[in-house]
Amino acid sequence: MPQLRGLRTRLVVAFALVAAVTAATTGALTFREARTGVLQQSQDTVIQLLRTQVGRLAEELSFPPGEHELRRFATDVAGADPSGTWRVLAAYGDLSATSAPDDPFEELTPALRDAVRSRTATVFQRVAGGDHTALVVGMSVLFASSDEGTHPSGVQIFLTVPQTTERAYVDALVTAAQRATVPALALAVLLALLAARGVLRPVRALRHATRRIAEGRLDTRLTVHGSDELADLSHTFNETAAALEKSVAELRGMEARARRFAADVSHELRTPLAAMSAVTDVLDEDAARLDPDTATAVRLISEETVKLARLVDDLMEISRFDAGAVVLHLDEIDLAESLRRTLAARAWTGLVDCDLPPPGTLRGRVDPRRLDVVVANLVGNALRHGARPVRLRLSGGARLAVIEVLDSGPGIPDSVLPHVFERFYKSDAARTRTEGSGLGLAITAENVRMHGGTVSAANRPEGGAVFTVRLPLPDDGPPPGSGS
Repeated sequence: MPQLRGLRTRLVVAFALVAAVTAATTGALTFREARTGVLQQSQDTVIQLLRTQVGRLAEELSFPPGEHELRRFATDVAGADPSGTWRVLAAYGDLSATSAPDDPFEELTPALRDAVRSRTATVFQRVAGGDHTALVVGMSVLFASSDEGTHPSGVQIFLTVPQTTERAYVDALVTAAQRATVPALALAVLLALLAARGVLRPVRALRHATRRIAEGRLDTRLTVHGSDELADLSHTFNETAAALEKSVAELRGMEARARRFAADVSHELRTPLAAMSAVTDVLDEDAARLDPDTATAVRLISEETVKLARLVDDLMEISRFDAGAVVLHLDEIDLAESLRRTLAARAWTGLVDCDLPPPGTLRGRVDPRRLDVVVANLVGNALRHGARPVRLRLSGGARLAVIEVLDSGPGIPDSVLPHVFERFYKSDAARTRTEGSGLGLAITAENVRMHGGTVSAANRPEGGAVFTVRLPLPDDGPPPGSGS
């Protein structure tokens, strides 16, 4: 169906329709004029010949004529036609005779008889009967006198001529018009294809150029030919592409400067933060010997210093991702053992329920440090914002390892789910200060993507949130295990 709606098809159909309508209209007009000309010429010839013959034979009539004389007169008039197709009826008062014996002369209508009786001019009428037509001509026989001019003699002559020859001419015209229609349509389709080719070439070039722009090749330009509307469209495309390239270059420059600024600031903050952390560690040890207000202030400073240090580390990590400076150090490890070490290193073993396969049954080629970051961020997020029990589950499929972190909290609002992996996004606008930096899930998503995997967030039907990480496994690895 899409091909039927294409511009090429529509152009061809439009040209064919125009050609068909033009051919039909031209043929109809030509046919009408030719038919009228053929019939008019035939009619004029018959009337002229009839007048000549009647004028020549009228002098031999005696008055009043009898039936025998009328028959002879009708036969002599019919003999004027070399082809012998004339049929003549001569009438005088109540007497009438035909050139052919017992001819009913059915073509003669009362209207034509009355017209001949009431006027001296020649009258004619075309009569259709069955599958043929005939020309019926009627006239009064006039006598000429030297003093009074001409006057009716009372004799009327009626002539019937079958128009077989004229019909053959008309049929030939129809056949010629029909035969001319097919070449006309073929020519129209050919012209349509040529026109479509000329129109579609710049359109096709515009489509390819637009696709290249969508692929990021912003230096794409069109060659402008001519000065028609398509040339104006190509020129407008070039101007738009140039403006887009300039805008994207400016945005990329601003983005690069922003990333460099964040990296530089984070790097410059690490040295004073290290010193501040060392001082707060000493103050924490002596906090018990300080007065309560001072001890509270010391602990607050220590907590905020830890948050600031974590934020700086996260900013540094994000900056490396943005700069494309992240390199994976892959190693084939036991995934279940790696997850257990992550929980143990943060003293979460007693806080998280584990559903892990036996040691050695599920191995994967990953960066151990970045897998540790992924699991720690997801479990930490569940402990902070969800509710216990929190479950960590690991399972294997066909060349795929699946890590799930489930909590029993209120879940994630539907309006928040599409944004949980965005940087600095917080579902509660009033919760401006939290233990996290707002970058943990973003860093998790980047680490998973670097491994060629995916991470998603959803709500469980029974309540709580679930984060699912899917990591590809090597094809030649050991068979995956299942959770126990």
